[in-house]
Amino acid sequence: MQEEAKLISRSAKKALWQAPLLVLLALAIGMGVNQWRSDRLALVGEPAAIASLGPGNGVDEPAIDLAEARRLFDLEEALFLDARPASQYAEGHIRGALNLSWPQAETEFIHVADRLDAARVIITYCDGETCTLSHDLARFLTDMGFGNVRVFVNGWTLWRQAGLPTETKTPGNG
Repeated sequence: MQEEAKLISRSAKKALWQAPLLVLLALAIGMGVNQWRSDRLALVGEPAAIASLGPGNGVDEPAIDLAEARRLFDLEEALFLDARPASQYAEGHIRGALNLSWPQAETEFIHVADRLDAARVIITYCDGETCTLSHDLARFLTDMGFGNVRVFVNGWTLWRQAGLPTETKTPGNG
């Protein structure tokens, strides 16, 4: 009986140090897999809908609303960049917008670089209140030296609902 108690005690001690190791191993594997994903999951931060509420939100790039986006569009003072995949851009986008889909922005940047002006307002947008593509693209552009970058949260949906000018991709455009 005493031998059996010692055996159980040893098994319990062994399990106590193995359990945390298994948790750490699982965490390391999960983080490693996340690093290889093309659409990495954020490990920290707020959802886009919360993070887009305005200044002081912990997000580097300021969000703009529909009225401001329309004003800048009408005055031709901004360049709109659609952060959605090329297939969605081709189906419809804000008139005059260029496509620089995230996460391919690093490799596709060369195709739009000559049309970007660091002095001009650049507005990134995607579709949906929780879409983070436009935020990621805005951070990328800011890191590339563009200081006047804004995010139009849920831009495609709001623009369409307001009946503002849109277009579809045609040969030679975008």
